[in-house]
Amino acid sequence: MEHDFDVEKIVRDLKNIMPFKETTVPGDIVLVVADHLLYAVVGNIERDVAKRDEWWHLTLQLLTVPPKQVVWTLRGPQFTGQEIFTMGGEKRFIKAVAFEGWSPHVDKPAPPPKKAGKRPVLKVIK
Repeated sequence: MEHDFDVEKIVRDLKNIMPFKETTVPGDIVLVVADHLLYAVVGNIERDVAKRDEWWHLTLQLLTVPPKQVVWTLRGPQFTGQEIFTMGGEKRFIKAVAFEGWSPHVDKPAPPPKKAGKRPVLKVIK
């Protein structure tokens, strides 16, 4: 049985109810609209140097059962929710969600511990 999945209408409705971000960075949770809705965590975003225009390899960990990792090659406006695009003949939309209180963990070195007893020094530079 075929169902009617109007991506444009769904995206319009989502923009009215979802707290979307304007940017997409590693660690963000994105909403993916294809023939269904699903969430994914953004891994790496790397420039595709083989292409002349600005295309990016976007690594997504799809939050499905079982989880699945995919790498899609997209332009910036496509993975930041600025435009609906097609892959394999299917319309798709991706945009990062601004979850309240969410602070994505990205593998970054921890800041060095502060030394007890020393106060920071403020220098005036003229």
